[in-house]
Amino acid sequence: MMKDNSALGDIFVITAPSGTGKTTLVRLLLSSLPNLVFSISYTTRSPRPNEVHGKDYFFVTKEEFEKMITAGEMIEWAEVYGNYYGTSARFLQETIEKGKDILLDIDIQGAKQVKQRFPQAVLIFLLPPSLEELERRLKKRATDAIEVIQKRLAEARTEIAAAKEFDYIVVNDILEKALEELKAIVLATKAKAEKRWRCVRRLLEKQSEFPPRHG
Repeated sequence: MMKDNSALGDIFVITAPSGTGKTTLVRLLLSSLPNLVFSISYTTRSPRPNEVHGKDYFFVTKEEFEKMITAGEMIEWAEVYGNYYGTSARFLQETIEKGKDILLDIDIQGAKQVKQRFPQAVLIFLLPPSLEELERRLKKRATDAIEVIQKRLAEARTEIAAAKEFDYIVVNDILEKALEELKAIVLATKAKAEKRWRCVRRLLEKQSEFPPRHG
């Protein structure tokens, strides 16, 4: 018998090379799908002005974070400039058990780790239309030195090579088109047979109340 996962929310992971436009698309996707919430990461860094615990990040001590790692509570984590950042398996599980869909914005290794822990997670790779366009966008941001841009482009080639391991690839050439494709992926996931099995079962149960007529 098919397992009934219809009450659970879904997990979506978006990964992209720096400069692809992921932040803008994530913001637009969240604003257009009310049941989709953004995954809140844990971090050991101090809160910045106006950052709220439980909204922007879960702020914890280094000792607390390391205990979570040891206990296997972190699906994925990394140390960046002396601070830890990571995603809690419990947070994801509690969110989808409430029927909410959750969106993670993490790197390739993190995406793979989420997939190992939650095989039903949907991995989406956001692709730039070309490396030339990616370079143009990085330069247009005017936030990085040319050496940093060249490093990001080299990293992008490695990341793009791993895109085949994802469930979907969306090319961010035209923003509106990329957004529609992302929305279509989310909506199609909601229509999977296992997600609609409750509807099927309800129909079958209803049918049993009306025995077939003869003659």
